[in-house]
Amino acid sequence: MNLHNLKPAKGSTHNTKRLGRGQGSGKGGTSTRGTKGAQARAGYEHKVGFEGGQMPIQRRLPKFGFNNPTRKEYKALNLDAIQALSEKLGTTVITLEAIKEAGLAGRRDLVKILGNGELTAKLEITADAFSQSAVSKIEAAGGKATKTEK
Repeated sequence: MNLHNLKPAKGSTHNTKRLGRGQGSGKGGTSTRGTKGAQARAGYEHKVGFEGGQMPIQRRLPKFGFNNPTRKEYKALNLDAIQALSEKLGTTVITLEAIKEAGLAGRRDLVKILGNGELTAKLEITADAFSQSAVSKIEAAGGKATKTEK
């Protein structure tokens, strides 16, 4: 393969329409724009959402919903994932940093521990929030659930 015989892949390029190059081209005269009107003129731009005078969809449909600006969104982790993490790390103290380093939550995520799964080890777990079932299972196993202060 040399520079002089490089070509685009077959079918990947198209010939452009040569508009307004005389009647013999088949695309002369109005240059495929039809006759008269704003759309036939140079520099025509329609507004975003313009539907040719028809009532635009964003005005036809009603407003709904609400975005709570103070909502806190938590990354949910079940007790079985925490149990697996403690076995993998070989420790009984699970901190937020350990959870994030293990890739179970993102750097900026708030972490909530949920009570799905069984806990066999006595663990001290630190997280942003706990469900009631998670706290009861952790304490039943002899562990401790600690919320972070934020």
